[in-house]
Amino acid sequence: MSNAGEDKPRLSDADMLARFQNSKKRPPCSDTLGMRLSEVEQDAKRIRMDFDVPQMFANPTGAVQGGFIAAMMDEAMSTCCIIASNVTMTAPTLEMKTSYLRRLMPGNAHVEANILKWGRSAAFMEAECFDADGKLVAKATATAIPMPFKRLG
Repeated sequence: MSNAGEDKPRLSDADMLARFQNSKKRPPCSDTLGMRLSEVEQDAKRIRMDFDVPQMFANPTGAVQGGFIAAMMDEAMSTCCIIASNVTMTAPTLEMKTSYLRRLMPGNAHVEANILKWGRSAAFMEAECFDADGKLVAKATATAIPMPFKRLG
C-alpha cells in the first residue's frame, strides 16, 4: 500500500473495530444487510463481518438470493479498503466475480475479506462467505480504484 494514511496516527485493531462498530454515520445499506464488523487485522489487510441475513432476502426456494450474498462480500471488501488505508481512502469496485458454491439460508453468516494487492491505480481483493455452520457458500474477487475518502452528495 502506498502512502495512504501514513501521516495520520493509526488506531490499534481494537480501536479501529470499536470506531466502526460505534459509528453514527453508518450507511443504511449496511443495516439492511444486517452487517456487523467483528474482526480487524490491519497488518494483514483483513476483516471479518458477521451478518444477520433477513428472511426477506430469500428467493422462492427459501435460500438467500445470490445478489444479496454478492452485496455482503462487496460491503466487506470495500470496508477492508477503508480500514487498510487508515480511513483516508476508499476503493469503489470496478469489477467483481462471484462464484456460488452452496446455498445460504437466512440467519447467521459471515464474510472474511482481504486485500491481495494495493497499488496506486488498482486494488485487488477477495472475500469468502460462510454459512452459520462455517461452510463456504461463495467466493468473490474484485478490482477497485483507490481514491481519497470523501462523502458524496
